[in-house]
This record gives sequence, structure tokens and C-alpha cells, in this order.
Amino acid sequence: MLALPEEQELYRLAAEQAELEEQVAQAELALEIAKTDTERFRHRYYEAVGRLYAELDELDAQLAYERMLRAPGDPVAQTQAQTAQARAEKSAEEAGLVGARPEPPPDTSAELKQLYRKATRLMHPDRATTESERLRRTELMSRVNRAYERGDMRAIEKLIVEFGHDPEAIEGEDVASRIVKTIRRIAQLRRRLGEAQRELKAQQQTSTFKLKKTIDTAEAMGGDPLGDLARQLAQSIAERRIQLAIARQRA
Repeated sequence: MLALPEEQELYRLAAEQAELEEQVAQAELALEIAKTDTERFRHRYYEAVGRLYAELDELDAQLAYERMLRAPGDPVAQTQAQTAQARAEKSAEEAGLVGARPEPPPDTSAELKQLYRKATRLMHPDRATTESERLRRTELMSRVNRAYERGDMRAIEKLIVEFGHDPEAIEGEDVASRIVKTIRRIAQLRRRLGEAQRELKAQQQTSTFKLKKTIDTAEAMGGDPLGDLARQLAQSIAERRIQLAIARQRA
């Protein structure tokens, strides 16, 4: 039996929805990976050189203070000392955040990524038709995201089981209603795809992401850019200590 025109349209829309769901899952996963990779790199960067920068800036601030003491009333020396002190405080605050931050998220496996995509497709809030269902899905997706950041596959699996069957199933509805529901679903997916793509682009434009990319490229070529920078900073710190000792002897 040939399918009716309405049924053919429903099949076409269902195929478009399935394709969009895959695109959205890929885009949202790419965004989540970019965020976790950036956070992992930020933690690694501050562990490697952040404290050294803070120490160097603190020594520069002390040197600027010594110069100000030797030039009382000099507005330039005062401004330089204030600027150096502000920079040192900012560096110390940033370096101190390392201890307050949680450990960087673990590397994500292919299995974890696949499970995350499954959970996203199943329980995203956009699939809800009532406010109570949207709230339920929002809470579950929040728990899924936290589990993904921890690399906890078992927790995501349990959340999928907890969610159960998709309450948006459309069995038993007439074709016209199913077409309308599918069209609305497609519109939601297009919106989510655009949001994920825009957020990913913004993430990739951040200074931390760009620095990570530069470091990754250098390391892929066999270099040790963070190690080299740490050694340079250590040398600069040693030089500043000598300069500060000399300045204080002259005081």
C-alpha cells in the first residue's frame, strides 16, 4: 500500500529531525569538550608557571617600592609602585585560585562521549511539553553534565535508567498532530544547534583557548614551551632577588 501524502511528509520530517538531533549532539559534545579541555589546560598552566609569575610580579612590586622610597614626592615613582603592587596582587590572586579550583576533569573516552550524547538526545529540556516535565529534564541534564565533567559513566547510565522511557512518545496520535509536533521539534533543534555553534566559536576565541592551541602545537612538535617558560621565569626571579638585595643595601 502506498503511503498517503501526509505520511510521506511525516517520514521526511522524521528523517530531518533525526539528522538534526545528531548534529546537535555533536555540536553540544564539541562544546562540552572545549570547555573541559580549556579548564584542564588552565589548571595545568597555573600549576606550571602561574606561581612563578606571581613571585616575579611581587619582586617587581618590591623593587618599585624601593625606587619610590629613594624618590620621595616623585609622582612617577609613586604611580609605578602602585601599578606594580596592583599587578602583583592580581597575579597572586590568580595563582592562589589553583588551590581553590577542583582537580581538572579527566580525559573523556569515546564511550563516555557516546553515552553523553545518548543522554542529551533522550532527556534535553527542549523535548518537554509541560513546565513540570521541563523542570525535571533540566535537573537531570544538570546531573548528567556534572557526571560528564567527572568522567563518571556509571552515574550517567543510572540517570538514563532513572529517566526511563521518553514521555514525548507520539504513538497513537493522528498523523497531522505528529507532523506539527515534529515541525516544532525541528525548530527547537535548529535553535539549539545555532546556540551551541555560537558558544563554541566564542569559547575558541578566548585567550586561554588560543594559548592552549599554541602550546599544544609546540608540544606536538616535540617542544616543552611551559617548561621553557618556567625556566625563564626562574632565571628572572633570581635576577630580581639580586636587584632587590642591592637596592635595599643602598637604602
